[in-house]
Amino acid sequence: MSLFITFEGIEGSGKSSHARSLAAALRARGYDVVETREPGGTSAGTAIRALLLGAEVTPLTPLAELFLYCADRTQHVAEVVRPALARGQVVVCDRFSDSTIAYQGYGRGLALPVVRALDAQAREGLEPGLTFLLDCAASVGLARAKARAGLEDRFERETVGFHERIREGFRALAAAAPARMVVVDSTQDPAVAGERIVATALARLGAGA
Repeated sequence: MSLFITFEGIEGSGKSSHARSLAAALRARGYDVVETREPGGTSAGTAIRALLLGAEVTPLTPLAELFLYCADRTQHVAEVVRPALARGQVVVCDRFSDSTIAYQGYGRGLALPVVRALDAQAREGLEPGLTFLLDCAASVGLARAKARAGLEDRFERETVGFHERIREGFRALAAAAPARMVVVDSTQDPAVAGERIVATALARLGAGA
């Protein structure tokens, strides 16, 4: 059975780690899983990711930033996600449309109708079947992100207020789509959160835990 699963959250929320753990857990149960991410799930996306998140941050207007994310998504959906789902695979993706609405809409302040319209064009109607929102306070997520090795990216350099707006955006999206988006407290024991994520995914796939 194919299923498109996405992970969302602010910087340092733990979404990437939980996405990898879920993919491994599903493979251990016999599922054919494709792991991917945005931006950067394709060769073109890798170049776009370097513009958006590279160590040498290129100055971009909010609208230019939005266009780059949508360009990445268009290629990603066509090249990776749709073909995998057509083959009956489970796709686990680190960020998708909800991040664009939360970051460029709520965070950057671009008009939400514009952000939603461009995103809808980019994904051509494709929607995740299940989304996990890893939720934590902006201060907690930023502290985790800054503790990681390496240079800060474009978004890790932003203010706590910026990230608080993004968190509220994610929470508003989750409240509006409770059947799709599952909010997971990422300040709890990662093993406990991971067990809930795996159990929820298996239930959506129609399998027992």
